[in-house]
Amino acid sequence: MSDAVKSPTLAACCGAVASLATGLVRPRRPDQRFLRGLTDAGLPDTAVSVTVSALRQVPRSVPTALIVEGLRQPRRIENSLLSFVITHPEATFIVDPSVCLDVGSRAVADLPAFLRVAVRPPADTVATVTALRERPGSGGLDFALPTHTHWDHVCGLLDLPELPVHLHGREHDWVMQGSIAPVGGVREALRGRGIVRYELDGPPVLTFAASHDLFGDGSVVLVDLAGHTPGSVGVLAHTATGWVLLAGDAAWHTAQIDLIRQKAGFPGELADDDRHETFLTLHRLHAVKDRVTIIPTHDHHAAQQLPT
Repeated sequence: MSDAVKSPTLAACCGAVASLATGLVRPRRPDQRFLRGLTDAGLPDTAVSVTVSALRQVPRSVPTALIVEGLRQPRRIENSLLSFVITHPEATFIVDPSVCLDVGSRAVADLPAFLRVAVRPPADTVATVTALRERPGSGGLDFALPTHTHWDHVCGLLDLPELPVHLHGREHDWVMQGSIAPVGGVREALRGRGIVRYELDGPPVLTFAASHDLFGDGSVVLVDLAGHTPGSVGVLAHTATGWVLLAGDAAWHTAQIDLIRQKAGFPGELADDDRHETFLTLHRLHAVKDRVTIIPTHDHHAAQQLPT
């Protein structure tokens, strides 16, 4: 990829490591006042159902303490670079095309050196294009819809060069403006292809402040999950068995949502663009966790609730 990433300062890196240690013994407490003040605007009204499936992926066992602040048991959890396919009567699209072929040299190599070890995928990680070819009776895709533009959510687009991308306007501006991409942001995967910008110009949905009805029928609604990146979104989809919310990296694991625990300081402080806003978004997710099935993009166990 041609653009270098803007490396964090040494002070930021040291601060993240220090925050990891502090969070192990004193995790940030939920904001009960903010939680009590949330208003639930309800679910969209729709008669249309879609299918949501997770593409095959190989999980990596990682220390829980590096994912969920202050959580020590279980000692390890499964983390994946997941992608999802949604089939609507009008279109089939992929959410978070995560992994390109030769991901180590084409994506991970562009990250700051101290992050490469923490995020490098296992050698047997399945490239998105490979998993797509494995789908039984798989047809073509009409477009891709990243929840945000970090490398592990868009670099699979490098192997899908003709595929249009639907992207939140705020997220597009965040990753493309300036001479150097933000840490983890990927520009090469977005260049030279059709970009369909959308805005979160619709009303509140559940506890989320703004939305965008993708097909105009209430079956797939994009909701504001800002914090991890400025334009992060969740994909709220109505299926035959209930509502599913693909939550991107608003959380890395459902335990964060259940307990209202932010990401561990390292690498969380370096990954989240706005740490405080991300924490508030966790509260919004926690408040609706019993009404919708929430699936963070990297939670391998949660994704098993979907058809393969």
